[in-house]
Amino acid sequence: MTAKQFLELKERRRGGQAAQPAAAAQPKKARKKAPPAHPGPPSTPPAPAVEPLLAGLSGPGRSWTLLMPYVEEMLTSNQRLHHMAVHRVRKRLRADAAGVAAAKRLPHLQRAAIFYVLHPRKLSRKRDPGNWAPTAKHYVDGLVTDGGLLPDDNHEFLMGPIPIMGAPVESGFARMSLVIVELKGPLNSGNAGTVTEMAG
Repeated sequence: MTAKQFLELKERRRGGQAAQPAAAAQPKKARKKAPPAHPGPPSTPPAPAVEPLLAGLSGPGRSWTLLMPYVEEMLTSNQRLHHMAVHRVRKRLRADAAGVAAAKRLPHLQRAAIFYVLHPRKLSRKRDPGNWAPTAKHYVDGLVTDGGLLPDDNHEFLMGPIPIMGAPVESGFARMSLVIVELKGPLNSGNAGTVTEMAG
């Protein structure tokens, strides 16, 4: 019996046929993620209640509530964006805030507390308004540096920005309101303690 005949006999006993060369593995096609559904047209959320915020401050004066212009991109602390994308969004947020300050003719204040109120989309998961602090910071930069609201945004002149959860929007992407409260007295630990309790 030749070697060839032996191999054929062996294959017949196994019930198979002569071994065939393995086919080259086909590369798997990457699944394309379906783009998220668009949340619909922009909507205007109800204005936040200002009285509870004023009650937590020592020596509050005048107050202003500003609903910031609608944008589809805001900055959060959970994002991973290219630095050029961050720069583009940051520039837009600052310009929007400075534009609102000019349109509302906000006065120049000596000291103020600023609350930022997040109006999230209507989703079932819980939200942490503190995650939107990067957006609030650039809005405040636009108000203070570009809009001239305060002499500076350091701790001597500004308390905040302080995160508050607001009512959700009916449709569209999340929005943000800023509540600016004039402070007549110096910033002190009493104000800071009360505000920390409200924000928590």
